[in-house]
Amino acid sequence: MGSESKTNPKIVHGEAGYVLEDVPHLTDYIPDLPSYPNPLQDNPAYSVVKQFFVNRDDTVKQKIVVHKTSPRGTHFRRSGPRQRVYFESDEVHACIVTCGGLCPGLNTVIREIVCGLSHMYGVTKILGIEGGYRGFYARNTITLTPKTVNDIHKRGGTILGTSRGGHDTSKIVDSIQDRGINQVYIIGGDGTQKGASVIFEEIQRRGLKVAVAGIPKTIDNDIAVIDKSFGFDTAVEEAQRAINAAHVEAESVENGIGVVKLMGRYSGFIAMYATLASRDVDCCLIPESPFYLEGKGGLFEYIEKRLKENGHMVLVVAEGAGQEFIAENMRSMDHADASGNKQLLDVGFWLSQKIKDHFASRKKKMVINLKYIDPTYMIRAIPSNASDNVYCTLLAHSAIHGAMAGYTGFTIGPVNGRHAYIPFHRITETQNKVVITDRMWARLLSSTNQPSFLSHKDVEDSKKEEEEQTQLLDGENCKDGHHVFLMKKDGHHVKGVVDNGLTYS
Repeated sequence: MGSESKTNPKIVHGEAGYVLEDVPHLTDYIPDLPSYPNPLQDNPAYSVVKQFFVNRDDTVKQKIVVHKTSPRGTHFRRSGPRQRVYFESDEVHACIVTCGGLCPGLNTVIREIVCGLSHMYGVTKILGIEGGYRGFYARNTITLTPKTVNDIHKRGGTILGTSRGGHDTSKIVDSIQDRGINQVYIIGGDGTQKGASVIFEEIQRRGLKVAVAGIPKTIDNDIAVIDKSFGFDTAVEEAQRAINAAHVEAESVENGIGVVKLMGRYSGFIAMYATLASRDVDCCLIPESPFYLEGKGGLFEYIEKRLKENGHMVLVVAEGAGQEFIAENMRSMDHADASGNKQLLDVGFWLSQKIKDHFASRKKKMVINLKYIDPTYMIRAIPSNASDNVYCTLLAHSAIHGAMAGYTGFTIGPVNGRHAYIPFHRITETQNKVVITDRMWARLLSSTNQPSFLSHKDVEDSKKEEEEQTQLLDGENCKDGHHVFLMKKDGHHVKGVVDNGLTYS
């Protein structure tokens, strides 16, 4: 991937524990950069808008549920068009690249970046980089216009092609510089955004007037900070078809069991939401919630109970669940793909075989009919649904407004329903995971009637982890009215005191 990101956080402190985690701006390293009036003010489509531009001091609060004594907490810069821009329309030479795995909505994001740049800002020079990061130096580029991308949102995949790995910072930035590119839009997951951060740092080191904007993409919904990632709604909706097929198969035979494996390498959001939406699922297994097979309260006992009660059952398992069990029997736990993601074993196939073996080896044999369905690649390859199409449009337009306003080294996403510019390091340092002590997981347990498979110790450990994370987000109150804050500096959490007035660090 290249060197690790070394960007110093741009943090502003204000009154009452206000913390703004700001994003870099071109003027941070290119002083006296000229600005220009935003052409949106003359755009007929925006003539009906009451307020053209976002106030430069508008920010979005990360945590909206607070106590009356809580500090104001962490904020991010609100996205949207600014009154002044740092690129003239005819000087913009933009490029778009897609990296990592497929996800519904990729083509929609590409389309909306192209159409947004063209229709809102009059940009005419837009390139598509083919084949992921390595396309910057090893593949041809294609010219993108509103006409060439007009219908691509109706197709799955990405018209630019994609790949994992291939990140060579020097070669990529050399290509950007040689081609005269000054806006780079990078669509990909946390690994891709780490790469984007390193590209931004090299551009900054060279003093280039190039804005780098990230659009976070992960079908698993495991990107930190943002409310959700594009393609997730489509994935949950499409997963219903697989669950429904498994349910039909299971209830049509005696002791029928339908096993469905869904995406979720480290986070079980798709499995959890698909289970809640379906109401036909009897058990959902995700990476965040440990489970065990044999013994009292185990999975096998629960399956037998459900079969006796209902005559059939449906089990949904996220691909990252139970990997520690499979690793005991098979050696492939340490392999990784070109993006550095752990290569997982097929938990669905393994679990299906274990269930068959268990019921076949019982003293009183119980004949079961098990069907295993893996819709993973079918879900990844479909076009995005209406909800995701709208969401992709908002992401693309927010990224464009940020780049035109001179912001760089940022990724875009909704925080509590408001789109904001987020520093790269905030979305790559942790992953979003299902909190198994949260009410949403309790709703699932109530829906499926499955056991939690958790001991008292597991629950307490999970609560402690959640409390520690909450403290890092909220800060602590001092008795003298000042506020103690926790921030990350040089890779460590540092504690300090905020008094009235603004402080920069």
